[in-house]
Amino acid sequence: MSIHFGTDGWRAVMGKEFNGENVERVIMAIGKYVADTFGYDKPILVGYDPRKSADEYAGFTANVLKAKGFQVYFSSRVVPTPVLAYNAKRMNACAIMFTASHNPPEYLGIKFIPDYAGPATSEITDAILDNLDKGFPSGENGAFIKTDFGPKYYEHIASIVNFEKIQSLKTHIVYDGLYSASIGYFDEILKYIGIPFQSIHLYHDFEFGGGMPDPKPRFLKDLITKVKNTPNSIGLANDGDADRFGIINEKGEYVSPNEIIAILLKYLVKEGYKGSVVKTVGSSLLIDVVAEKLGVNVIETAVGFKHVGEAMRNNQVIIGGEESGGLSINGHIPEKDGLLANLLVLEAMADSGKALYELQEDIYELAENRFYTDRIDFKLDNVDEIMPIMDKVLGFKTIGKYNITSFDTKDGVKMMLGNKTKILVRPSGTEPLLRIYFEANSEEKLEYLKEEFVI
Repeated sequence: MSIHFGTDGWRAVMGKEFNGENVERVIMAIGKYVADTFGYDKPILVGYDPRKSADEYAGFTANVLKAKGFQVYFSSRVVPTPVLAYNAKRMNACAIMFTASHNPPEYLGIKFIPDYAGPATSEITDAILDNLDKGFPSGENGAFIKTDFGPKYYEHIASIVNFEKIQSLKTHIVYDGLYSASIGYFDEILKYIGIPFQSIHLYHDFEFGGGMPDPKPRFLKDLITKVKNTPNSIGLANDGDADRFGIINEKGEYVSPNEIIAILLKYLVKEGYKGSVVKTVGSSLLIDVVAEKLGVNVIETAVGFKHVGEAMRNNQVIIGGEESGGLSINGHIPEKDGLLANLLVLEAMADSGKALYELQEDIYELAENRFYTDRIDFKLDNVDEIMPIMDKVLGFKTIGKYNITSFDTKDGVKMMLGNKTKILVRPSGTEPLLRIYFEANSEEKLEYLKEEFVI
């Protein structure tokens, strides 16, 4: 049965592709990779999110790897991906996380985290896939050590987030646990800081309340209602394994990750951070314009935080983020961390004494533009149609009355029409589908380009 690692691990439907046999195949392939690359002295951490059977598969994994001769540190409770990743860096260990992130409840997945504490590169996941169904000898001195990874993470976060500043915040906080792995971590940090907050959905439910653990407006309706009914409040949430964030401003409006990255970039520069900003090819031009105004270099990567994380490891970076709701900063790990993102937003608000919607307005004033986005999914009959269409797009000179000023092919085809308008065409990667992203500095231009772009 085919096993494929996407931009952030292997995910599949439980009871079908995701079953005991395939899990053991993947775990043994990871074990062989660790043994061949580092030896048996390399510790392996094992964690899991709140999904059904995640803890059972994680326990099975820990015992298998112990029997192969590894020192295995097994999470004593549900753990967010960024918490496990930070501990991998701290302990110079590799980690295995059982999570399907924001996917529907019937999914589960395995994410391999190397000792640099970011998503595995394609080279690493290719090596793991090449190890499938290949045996390897057992080492000696295997051990199973149950561990709470929270406390060391809390200590680290306290060193990079200004808790004292957050304590001065006058805004009310509504925290939507969203039945996710952030429960027992983000709420505990707020309690430690001494920040009062209201909460909803503050318990684990592997059915995720009948929805999905995806902090987008569609699944944050209860949070939005609560914020609208609570004067001077904002809403905070995370996805299933707490590496992504969702934020609602005082008006009950969803604040896009692109806006959050731009707001935090401006704040961190003010605080003395030096370096570049890393964004994906799918992220908003708002970030490019704000970075230019601030005198900050932009590093653009393919879509997927594994590319952002790699750029963060190889460059001095202030902040790295992606449009789907993940970010990290210098001094932390090259992995997206929704808990950190929430805290940094609170810190930026406290520092400015402004409401979040006012910080949004400040960013657009700095950029001297607003940006409007949309996406169209173009279905194909089969994947063989993708490359001819991409080649055709590369031959375009104009879209309607607008000239194409440049192309970029690091991930699909990005066409720039001046410095404030773009069209990005990317293959889905999992199905015969092209995703077409439009962005412009006016709604009229956006609608015009959508009508004129024909493939």
